[in-house]
Amino acid sequence: MIAPIKKPGSNTRGLLAYLYGPGRHDEHRDPHIVAGFAMLGMPDPGRDESATLTELARYLDEPVHLRNSEPGKKLTDHVWHCPVRAAPEDRYLSDAEWGEVAERIVQAAGIAPKGDDLACRWIAVRHADDHIHILATTVREDGRRPKLHKSGQRVGAECRQIEKDLGLRQLGTGDGTAERRPTQAEMHKAKRLGWEQTSREWLQDRIRAAIPHAADLEELLAYLQADGVEVKIRRFPSGDLQGYSVGRPGDLNKSGAQVYIPGGKVAPDLSLPKLQALLTASAPEEHPTARRNRPGTPWQRATDALDTFSADLGHSDGDWEGGASGDARAQAHVTALGELIEATAQTAPEDLRAELRAASRAFARAQRSKVRADHAAAADLRQAARDLVYAGSGKDGSTLAVLVAGLVWAAILAERWHTARGHAQQVEAARRAVQHLEAAYDQSAAEQLTALAQRQPKEETRNTLAGDVRAAVPDHAERILTDPNWPALATVLTDAEAGGHKPHQLLKEAAAKRELTTARLPAKVLLGRIQHTSRNPAPNPAAEAARLRSPAAIALGLHITPASPATPPAAPATGPQRRTR
Repeated sequence: MIAPIKKPGSNTRGLLAYLYGPGRHDEHRDPHIVAGFAMLGMPDPGRDESATLTELARYLDEPVHLRNSEPGKKLTDHVWHCPVRAAPEDRYLSDAEWGEVAERIVQAAGIAPKGDDLACRWIAVRHADDHIHILATTVREDGRRPKLHKSGQRVGAECRQIEKDLGLRQLGTGDGTAERRPTQAEMHKAKRLGWEQTSREWLQDRIRAAIPHAADLEELLAYLQADGVEVKIRRFPSGDLQGYSVGRPGDLNKSGAQVYIPGGKVAPDLSLPKLQALLTASAPEEHPTARRNRPGTPWQRATDALDTFSADLGHSDGDWEGGASGDARAQAHVTALGELIEATAQTAPEDLRAELRAASRAFARAQRSKVRADHAAAADLRQAARDLVYAGSGKDGSTLAVLVAGLVWAAILAERWHTARGHAQQVEAARRAVQHLEAAYDQSAAEQLTALAQRQPKEETRNTLAGDVRAAVPDHAERILTDPNWPALATVLTDAEAGGHKPHQLLKEAAAKRELTTARLPAKVLLGRIQHTSRNPAPNPAAEAARLRSPAAIALGLHITPASPATPPAAPATGPQRRTR
């Protein structure tokens, strides 16, 4: 049940005309009062043919007119309006139940505290099965104004209790960081103009898509303008940015002028101060040549950055040690993860973009919470997102699949971190993002898995590798070996061994980086991890020993003392015996 309190109005009669009218699309049926302040003879135009809207407005406005008849400034914002809507799956509520809901909400808001005979005048009008509208005039019978500070929070808390008491769908408690819901006017305007999204939703997508491309706020605004967004900038006399507003081309008001929306009203984390804090904490911009010369492809470096994210955020309960400062670092990484998901959506093949963009939109709600982020801590992850959008297309399918698999696990960890801190709305958003990312991974890996399975090693080799699995991951060995993707994993392990890696060690490392209990297909999860790890050259013990005996290592205190000839040889490692080639 949601009960958004609208901006105060000044026309009681006008709001009543809407509540008792046919609606914008003839959706209003049988409007009538289900509850209201205690006053004998109050007219109900929905039940009494002789009653008029003007007469009802006069009853409600009487305390306002009395106050305005006295010397002093006249009241112009006295109409309080709160629609209350049940969830689509909720049961039908009777008029009496809706009346009880209305009474509890006006009590919680401070409009009509329980037992207060001098409270404001109000009514609740029902004109549909699933919602009511509460209208009140905010002047008490004694001429004073009601105390409405933080009324939205109190009404929200009461709605959560009403849901429990009436057996309705229970929504999570909000934390004040959600973006505004599209209004009826915005939705009708989008439908009239043939737009799939409202202007606010369209603008939010454009701003989030621009963030990975920008090193600072000026660059971000320039990118938006180049992307077709109408941008209006306000500056201080010094030339520094004071604020910005954005508009969708073709979104005009009644007089034909462009409609602009301030960034902070597009979404809370897109205000100018929030974007400045985010972008100024980025890593220093690199020269394109230096960026190209860094080891690995941008997609491989992005997966490396996700490895660091996963190691820091934790493997079991999403806990980041360090108290408030640790939470600030964790929140920064969760925010940057959203940018990396968006960057991946922009550079992925066309057939994957729908799921990845849906994941990016869903995760946007998980990117922000009441925890203040230390964005400097996530500069590397944000740089990985920038590298991706600069690189564009050109990656091979296996590299992309490995990156998307890393995004799945990172989003799961973000969900757990929010869960541990009671961030209900963010948890739900992260969960939806995980579903879209898993679908994208299934698509991206399908062709590659088929090719790997077709060249699976011989049965003898698979049996030996199965012994590696049982030794390295004993708790999940049977699930891995019965996973339909086991033949493909066996192929990857064989290729890695040909490159000098030890399958037993690769399996242990992969299982340590991603817990397998919640994995739908553990063999597929391990396959992606091992593909990423095995791209690096296999460690060479002899070369490492030589490096540690070098003059530079000795100077740094890293040298090792050669073992004495009398030292007995080390015992052979346990585990499955390797086959000879």
